[in-house]
Amino acid sequence: MVSQVPAAFCGLEHLATAVLLLDDAQQVVYANPAAEVMFALSDHNIRGLALHQIFVGAHALCHAVMEAVKSNSPYREHEFTLTTMRQHSLAVTCTVTPVDCLPVRLLLEFQQMDQQLRIAREERMLIQQQANAELLRNLAHEIRNPLGGLRGAAQLLEHELAQPALREYTQVIIKEADRLQSLMDRLMTPHRVPKYELTNIHEVLERVRSLILAESSQGILIRRDYDTSLPELVGDREKLIQAVLNIARNAVQAMNGQGELVFRTRAERQVILAKKRYRVAIKLQIIDNGPGIPEEIRDRIFYPLVSGREGGTGLGLTLAQNFITQHHGMIECESIPGRTCFTILLPIETSALKSNSSPKAQ
Repeated sequence: MVSQVPAAFCGLEHLATAVLLLDDAQQVVYANPAAEVMFALSDHNIRGLALHQIFVGAHALCHAVMEAVKSNSPYREHEFTLTTMRQHSLAVTCTVTPVDCLPVRLLLEFQQMDQQLRIAREERMLIQQQANAELLRNLAHEIRNPLGGLRGAAQLLEHELAQPALREYTQVIIKEADRLQSLMDRLMTPHRVPKYELTNIHEVLERVRSLILAESSQGILIRRDYDTSLPELVGDREKLIQAVLNIARNAVQAMNGQGELVFRTRAERQVILAKKRYRVAIKLQIIDNGPGIPEEIRDRIFYPLVSGREGGTGLGLTLAQNFITQHHGMIECESIPGRTCFTILLPIETSALKSNSSPKAQ
C-alpha cells in the first residue's frame, strides 16, 4: 500500500530527514519514507496511532509536543533516546513545529544522533584512557622502587630473627609485597607492544569460554550466538582474550556464580572508529542476566581503581578498555537490573577482508 501524503506536504517523501505529521488529536497522519527507515515502522502501521502508542516512555518527545502547542511556535528537544513499540532504540533530536493546514496540526522533524554521539563518546573515552594510562604508569613507577626495598628489608630481617614465631610477621610483609608487585605488573601490562596477526574472534571467545567454565561452578551457563561468516581481524590474540576475559569474569562475580552469559557476534557496517571509517567492524556483545552495575559507579566503571565488588582491584575494565583501544576499537556498556551488555566494536582492515576472501582462506 502506497502512503498518501497530504497535498500541502507532497515534497516530504523526498527528504532524507524523518518527518511525522500529527492531527488535532496528536495522532499520526503521515510518516515519510525516511521516518519509516529510521523507526523501522511503516506509515501504514502507525497511521492513526498516538505518540505514546508508537514510542515507549517517550516523555521528552511528549514534552516537546506540549511546549510547541502551548507556545504555538517551534520547539526543539536535543539528544534524547526514543524506543519504538518494537524495542528499537535510537538517539534523536526533534523539532516540533505547529502548522495550520488541516488535517495536519504538528510537524515533527527527527535527526538521528547515534553516530554523532558515538563519535563524541569515543573521543571522551580516548582522552580518559590516555589520562588513565598516564596515571597508572606514574603510580606503578612510584610504588615499585620503595616496594622492592620493603621486601628486601623484610628478607634481611627474617634472617636475623631467632624465633620462628616472629618470622611469620616478616612472611606477611613479604607476601603482601609480592601481591602489590603483582598488581604493579598488571598496571604495566598495557604498555607491552601488541603483536598483531590475523585472529579469529570466535577462537578468542572459545578460549575465554573454556577458562570461565574451568574457574566457575556448575551454575554458570554460557550461550553462544555467533555469526560464523565474520572475517578474521588483525589483532593481538592474547590481549583480546584478556579483555574479554576481564569482562566475563566481572559478570560471573556479579552473578555470584549463578546465571547466564551470552557471547554474541555480528557484523557492523560503515562504522567510524578513532575518526576513521571502516567498511566492516566486528560487533561483539557480552551479556549477563545479573543484578546490573550499581548506578553510582555506572559512569565510572572504566576508571582505574573503581570497583563495585568488595575486594576488587578496579583494574579489569580499565585494562580491557586499554587493550580494545590499542586495536582502534571501542567498548561501551549498558546496564539495568537483570541485563548488562558490554559492546565491543573492532575494525576489520581491508587487508584482512582480502585475505579472508582468497581461495586459500576459503
